[in-house]
Amino acid sequence: MKAIEDILIVGGGTAGWLTAAFLAQQLGTAHGGVRITLVESSDIGIIGVGEGTFPSIRGTLSAIGISESRFLQACSATFKQGIRFNDWVRPPVDQRGAGESGPDHYFHPFSLPSQRPGAPELLPYWLMGDAGPDRAFAEAVTLQKAVVDARHGPKRATDGDFMGALNYAYHFDAGRFAALLAEQAQSLGVKRVIATVDQVELDEQGAIAGVVTREAGALRAGLYVDCSGFHARLIGQALGAPFTSLNDTLFVDRALAMQVPYDRPDTPIASCTLSTAQRNGWIWDIGLQERRGIGHVYSSRHTDDEQAERELRHYIGPAADALSPRKLTLNVGYRETQWVKNCVAVGLSGGFLEPLESSGIGLIETAAYLIAQLFPFDGDTEPVARHFNRFMSERYARIVDFIKLHYAVTKRQDTAFWRDNADPASHPDSLKDKLAMWRHRPPQRLDFITDVEMYLPASWQYVLYGMEYDTQLQGARAGWRRAEEARKEFGMIAQLGQHAVRDLPRHRDLIEMMLSRAGLKMAA
Repeated sequence: MKAIEDILIVGGGTAGWLTAAFLAQQLGTAHGGVRITLVESSDIGIIGVGEGTFPSIRGTLSAIGISESRFLQACSATFKQGIRFNDWVRPPVDQRGAGESGPDHYFHPFSLPSQRPGAPELLPYWLMGDAGPDRAFAEAVTLQKAVVDARHGPKRATDGDFMGALNYAYHFDAGRFAALLAEQAQSLGVKRVIATVDQVELDEQGAIAGVVTREAGALRAGLYVDCSGFHARLIGQALGAPFTSLNDTLFVDRALAMQVPYDRPDTPIASCTLSTAQRNGWIWDIGLQERRGIGHVYSSRHTDDEQAERELRHYIGPAADALSPRKLTLNVGYRETQWVKNCVAVGLSGGFLEPLESSGIGLIETAAYLIAQLFPFDGDTEPVARHFNRFMSERYARIVDFIKLHYAVTKRQDTAFWRDNADPASHPDSLKDKLAMWRHRPPQRLDFITDVEMYLPASWQYVLYGMEYDTQLQGARAGWRRAEEARKEFGMIAQLGQHAVRDLPRHRDLIEMMLSRAGLKMAA
């Protein structure tokens, strides 16, 4: 068995370059460690639907040596404190029938529910109405919704890199992000080869022996990382790892995307992703420094491209008149076997789940971390592959449950898309079990296996109760006897939320101040 001294990453973009940079840093490539080469074609574009991230990205950027101000400037990046879901529970106000009333949105914040030492857990008391009538869960237990509603940032300009008063992630330009990662990876010792892979060679055991490129000839390594996107040039086409479609669970499989400039350079920037439900899908709206990234994700079995484009243009308004959308076909699903022999898939080659909760880049981070931590230096890839495959398969399955949760408990019945999503026949059995248990108790940590979860129990709580799921606590009510303390906590959180709005800067001002302190300017 031959030791692994070289890694060949096939494909660039966010998946390829993030993996390259992280592995180079962890494996000491610039200091005589494992050698890493990345080969990418000059004519492959960036998919670009994943402009939102999860808070884990802060640790990843820090680990590979990219400062926060450098990242903000290079990628036209902004702060993301969560997701506001508009019209997911019921149709828009102007389309509701008689008797349909209730809030038009809910918020999934990144900060955890407040629980000071000695204070009671607030969720049961919120369920029993102690936060007051019509007070949303996220608003009752965090400061973050008040800050986001005011379009303020999660931190002060004087806070350290990747630190702040509130938990946060980012929005960014995907093309610029890949370019920044490529620059950083090469500074860490990664070799870049511009070439098109024409052929993948297999050895007698069915492992990859090398790839043959048009411009650079044959390239060989001990470990191959497939970052070739939906083409899955190595893991799928060459090695035949099967792909499991999720079209019967997650229906959206098309997207139309536009880049919409601000009408004024001082336009306030939302510090959360806006997700607005449509008749047959939903629209994302992401504010960058100089533009908004807006796209419509929809189900081709429930509508057609023309109707989807009309809805997207209606959402954007006159600013869309001079713009043409980019059309994307989404292959929704994943490979349960993502590491085969001496090849491991990262990014779209391993799987794709709709970008509702920014899982795409998070899954790239997870895969890169696992490869680094489990790296088979001695060349014995089989036990590592089995461990990696179990871990990634479990993580994908749990993310599928979480995404489906957003649809499964909707009250919308206005189109077949929403009725089909609410039909238990489209729900994974694991999600059915969770929802059955949560009829009489809220989600808690024992429902989850921490190491394979991307989303903490709090995220499930925010979505479940944002979607107005009815958990009845009558059977356990006698165990919750600190209502007066809980009411005081709810009142204190409301007051602190207003203090936070006063103390934290406006989102655009925060970015300008952070860049100015570093001698940089915002994107124009």
